[in-house]
Amino acid sequence: MYLQKKTYLSFLFSLFFGITSCNAQIKNSKTEEVKIYGNCGMCEKKIESAGNKKNISKVDWNKETKIATITFNTNKTNVDEILMRIAASGYDSDNFRAADEVYHNLHECCQYERPNNAKE
Repeated sequence: MYLQKKTYLSFLFSLFFGITSCNAQIKNSKTEEVKIYGNCGMCEKKIESAGNKKNISKVDWNKETKIATITFNTNKTNVDEILMRIAASGYDSDNFRAADEVYHNLHECCQYERPNNAKE
C-alpha cells in the first residue's frame, strides 16, 4: 500500500512538472541552424550559456558538427544578437568574429582553428 501511494505521488509530481515545463516554451519562436566554432564539451557549455536567455532564446550546440540549433522569440531578439553574445564569450560564427583578446583567453583546449570569413 505504501509503495502504491509513493508511486502515485511520484506520478502526480512528474505530471505537474511536465505540464509546467511545457508552458515555459519560447513564444513567437523561430529556429535556425548556424555554424559556431569550438572544440569540446567546455566550449559547448560556454556557447550555450552565452546564447541562452530564459523564455527568449535557446541554443543547442553540437560539438561534432559545430552546428548550433537556435530557437528564439522573434519579438524579443534575433539570430545576430544571439551570435554577438556568443562571439563576446570567445566563439566565432560565420557572421561574427570574437575579439582576439577574448579568444586568446579561452582555455587551451577551446582554442579552435579560426575561420577567415567571419565579420569583425
